[in-house]
Amino acid sequence: MSSRSATYSFKDTSGSLSNPILLGAPIVFAGEIGMGQFVINMHTERTTHDTAADGTVMPSYIAGDSGDCSIEIQQTSALHAELLGLYNLLKTAADGGDVSNWAASALSLRNIVDGSQHLLTGVSFGKIPAKTYAAQGGKITWVLMAANVTNVTIPSLT
Repeated sequence: MSSRSATYSFKDTSGSLSNPILLGAPIVFAGEIGMGQFVINMHTERTTHDTAADGTVMPSYIAGDSGDCSIEIQQTSALHAELLGLYNLLKTAADGGDVSNWAASALSLRNIVDGSQHLLTGVSFGKIPAKTYAAQGGKITWVLMAANVTNVTIPSLT
């Protein structure tokens, strides 16, 4: 057994966000300047326990794969501008009565070093992130809700 662990690099993380309203031109990103972090959060607790008066525990499996992705980025990043543009396209369509693409986005994230990959489908925006006007630029956090989150680990090539 080796005591050496694999090296992680955010620059080896890539992703794409697609939606039919983008007419086949997804938002693509890869370890770019201005990125902070992506955090995938599952919402569904897989198990609940019901305890009877006599102490008998009945475990229940809960189905569902909903979750979200928090994207922390610099407020001047290209990805922030792209997300804001997509949000505005979808909101304009929804305000006009067409909600068909509101939750039609798909987000894919992959890191080639550790072999991790997430695919989020049924993705929609929660809200535009808070924006701070200050002496120094900062980071903002977009939260994208997902109806389905799939976590796949691909065997490492190293």
